[in-house]
Amino acid sequence: MRLLSVRLIISLIFGITLVSLGFSYYQVVREKRALRSDLERRAEVLAESVAGNVEKSWEGGSERGLQRLVQRFGNREHLLGIAVSDRQGKVIAITPELSKILTVTPQGVTKAIADGHGESSFVRLSDEPVNIFALPLYRQEETIGGLAVVHDAGYIRAQNLRTWRTAFLLVFVQVFLIVCITVLIVRWSITGPIARAAQWMRALRMGRISSRQQMPDLDLFRPLAWEVVTLTESLSQARSAAENEARLREAGESMWTADRLAVQVRTRLGDGRLFVVSNREPYIHQRKGKSVEAVVPPSGLVTALEPVLEACDGTWIAHGSGDADTEVVDSNDRLRVPPHDPRYTLRRVWLTKEEEEGYYYGFANEGLWPLCHIAHARPTFRAQDWQHYQEVNRKFTSAILEEIEDTPKPVVLLQDYHFALLARMIKDKRPDARVAIFWHIPWPNPEAFGICPWQRQLVDGLLGADLIGFHIQSHCNNFLQTVDRVVESRVDWEHFSVARQNHRTMVRPFPISVDIPDDAPIESDTYKDDYIKRSSLMHSLGIDTPFVGVGVDRVDYTKGIPERFQAIERFLEKYPKYQGKFTFVQIGAPSRTHIKRYHDLMAEVESEAERINWRFQSGKWKPIVFLKRHHSHEEIGDYYRAADLCLVTSLHDGMNLVAKEFLAARRDERGVLILSQFTGAARELRDALLVNPYDIDQTAEAIRAALEMEPEEKQLRVRNMRKLIRERNIYRWAGSLITELCELRLDGADRTQQKSRASVSVADSR
Repeated sequence: MRLLSVRLIISLIFGITLVSLGFSYYQVVREKRALRSDLERRAEVLAESVAGNVEKSWEGGSERGLQRLVQRFGNREHLLGIAVSDRQGKVIAITPELSKILTVTPQGVTKAIADGHGESSFVRLSDEPVNIFALPLYRQEETIGGLAVVHDAGYIRAQNLRTWRTAFLLVFVQVFLIVCITVLIVRWSITGPIARAAQWMRALRMGRISSRQQMPDLDLFRPLAWEVVTLTESLSQARSAAENEARLREAGESMWTADRLAVQVRTRLGDGRLFVVSNREPYIHQRKGKSVEAVVPPSGLVTALEPVLEACDGTWIAHGSGDADTEVVDSNDRLRVPPHDPRYTLRRVWLTKEEEEGYYYGFANEGLWPLCHIAHARPTFRAQDWQHYQEVNRKFTSAILEEIEDTPKPVVLLQDYHFALLARMIKDKRPDARVAIFWHIPWPNPEAFGICPWQRQLVDGLLGADLIGFHIQSHCNNFLQTVDRVVESRVDWEHFSVARQNHRTMVRPFPISVDIPDDAPIESDTYKDDYIKRSSLMHSLGIDTPFVGVGVDRVDYTKGIPERFQAIERFLEKYPKYQGKFTFVQIGAPSRTHIKRYHDLMAEVESEAERINWRFQSGKWKPIVFLKRHHSHEEIGDYYRAADLCLVTSLHDGMNLVAKEFLAARRDERGVLILSQFTGAARELRDALLVNPYDIDQTAEAIRAALEMEPEEKQLRVRNMRKLIRERNIYRWAGSLITELCELRLDGADRTQQKSRASVSVADSR
């Protein structure tokens, strides 16, 4: 109905405008003809009155007398001047002002002399419109010359323009009044009843009313309303029947939630307990003035694993890094968390400054991190760092063995590249423990990994685990190829497992994800609140542009931030219409800044942002806003919801959860994700705009495509990706990983290995 009203209004506007312009054109033409006729008439009268005087003066033979005569007629309305020419066309007297633009005898004068009667013509002199009325001069019935009376005709065009302006104003007023009247009539006679009908149908559909007698007074739509009642009742009955059938057929499979994950893991563990090991702790205690505050670091791991640990009263073992961590633990370095409702145990492991420097900043982040990421940063391997790495892994092993000492068949879940040696150390002491490690970063090809001096020890340590998880299948393949080349083992490519030293290790992909809120209908107040927050956020940053992009990263050389800025620069070069209209907000959390490579990168990123801003800045606008600090989840969520696009241009990433967090935040199903093809997330989020971050022009073009994409396409893309994230959320990741670990048959693997000694020997000989 709204579309019909719009079409009606557009038709009225078009029709009224066309008719009014037609009448206006006729009026302008008619007025132009009338003004020209009036000018010609006045010119003729003036010429005839002047001609007699000129003929008398000519008889006297005085050119000066003729000149004085023509000068007397120089101040009349619209009159430019008078010129007198002899029979040969030579000008013998002319008004001084006219002589500036009339240098030769006009053709009209020559024609008037030849034809023997007056001649009027509209011509241009010095690019100005004029009217020239020419009249022959006589002496004793002999033609002796010609007279030219020249008038300025520019006022005719000016009058026509005024007429057009008046006509357009009248058209606008007429269209406005008629449209207003039409809208009022349509709203009063059609839209109002339809709105009441829609409200009644909505109430009927939602079951708020059921009686036909509650139908509003809708005489115009009453036959349709009765049919809607019948249809709604039929659909309600069908829906009820379908729900009953679905409940009967439902096999228990549903969306993964924290509650479902807790139940799933509790069922798999039975009487056992879960132990999680990570470098970062789920709660950091920091001193704030005279009090101690518990801070939850930004981590999807806490979201995923905390419900599991709470369900089975598990233990989380991590490095105590807070300045007040030692003040809140007991004599065994334990405390119960969460602080507001203690449900599981946090065991803290203390490291010296030298150990942290060598194990974490040295071997893990200057060695393994660049080794595993194809970002063209050279890894640094130092024997002292390797020594600290081994010592810290042994220190964590001691803490784990203490925690699982009285637990039969414990389940241990190790996190990330900081603990590559831990699985072997645990299994050597507790072979009954089920141990899994999830490697959160990529695993490179064997040639790249082969430059590590201690590659064999690292691979052997990982193979102590019963289950090794990576984000994507290609990382699993790279790891198995590395195993096949580095250590003596048997790789089973059919089942993706490795048999080594009477132990079998399964290798599986488990794409990590994020939690995503339920897709409950968004209230209008929510849209209003988001708009207010966006306006407030942009105002606080001094941003006043219609388009905003966002990037959220640690300042790390694998994230492709300089390449991202260069793509924005190229975008503004290719499409200058967006200069002053597009602002990119880069949230850059400082990371590992006392490592020289990271310190230099921070300076490089700041310098690149300043260079591009200096190049394009105009007035208060600048293209890049670089926010160099840590932001909370809530703050980042506001930026996600305010942005028209999110740029994730990692040069290499295991998964990259920023891409999924952006989509999880967009309940409004708006915004566009531009995603590097070198991230694990690109394997799942196919509806993102995938780019090669090294291809600056391709990324720049993706920015343009994102800003100019139709709203319907944006909504479809975001909806598809949100659906995928909802189905493969963080709880499913944790549930799948722990379930597979708990279902492994450890004894069966050992017996299989013993029966296959000959095959192992053959594999070892390679």
